[in-house]
Amino acid sequence: MPAQQPLTYRAFVELATADPAVVGLVLKGSHAHDGMITEHSDHDLYVVLADGAATDLTRFAGHRSPELDLVIITLAEFRTAGMPGFERYALARARIVLDRLDGGIGRILAAKARLDAGEAFRDCGEWLDAYANSLYRSVKNDRDGHALAARLDAADSVRFLLELLFALDRRPRPYNKYLEWELARYPLPGWDTGMLLDAVRRISGTGDVPLQRRLFAQVEAAVRRAGHGAVLDAWGEDLDLMRPREDRS
Repeated sequence: MPAQQPLTYRAFVELATADPAVVGLVLKGSHAHDGMITEHSDHDLYVVLADGAATDLTRFAGHRSPELDLVIITLAEFRTAGMPGFERYALARARIVLDRLDGGIGRILAAKARLDAGEAFRDCGEWLDAYANSLYRSVKNDRDGHALAARLDAADSVRFLLELLFALDRRPRPYNKYLEWELARYPLPGWDTGMLLDAVRRISGTGDVPLQRRLFAQVEAAVRRAGHGAVLDAWGEDLDLMRPREDRS
């Protein structure tokens, strides 16, 4: 391939497909999410090599351009990518371009899309405590007249809440860019998508305390059903500040 020619996605896929060292090609990002492609979207491609295989394709390692970003990785490395890590959601919703392992690439991606029971339970406890902490601080700061701090803590609480809700369903949380896309196609069980997104918008934007409390009431019921009551009970009387108040809500 002439060095002066820009490397295009189609040209590289053709080149990689012809190389027997390549056992998988996996496309992530906007091109793996229907309806999310814009004129600025590049192709984010994982190139999975057989362990121990030699290939000239490694010369493209780290390639980045407005058209194509490449991650060249061994099969062993691919199995653990994002486990845990920021890449997990991207790979969970990635699109398979090439799978020479009789479905093996697909099975690896499916495993990334589903938290195991122990991992999910542990993560839920951590995210629940972080959510409660930010919620408590937001409500307390609002009470004490610290409006900016209250809004910032409210925004933090939303981040932890989304991690918690997806972990309850044993799924990695989507990136903010794909939150609405994800919920429109794969709603969280027991949650009204429109209500949840509206609450996320309002709490992030205004720190609405009555809304935070009403949302917490739903979260509390859900996490207690899932066996996480002890995390909340550790907050003791401070829970009263987080719960709805008829005289204030």
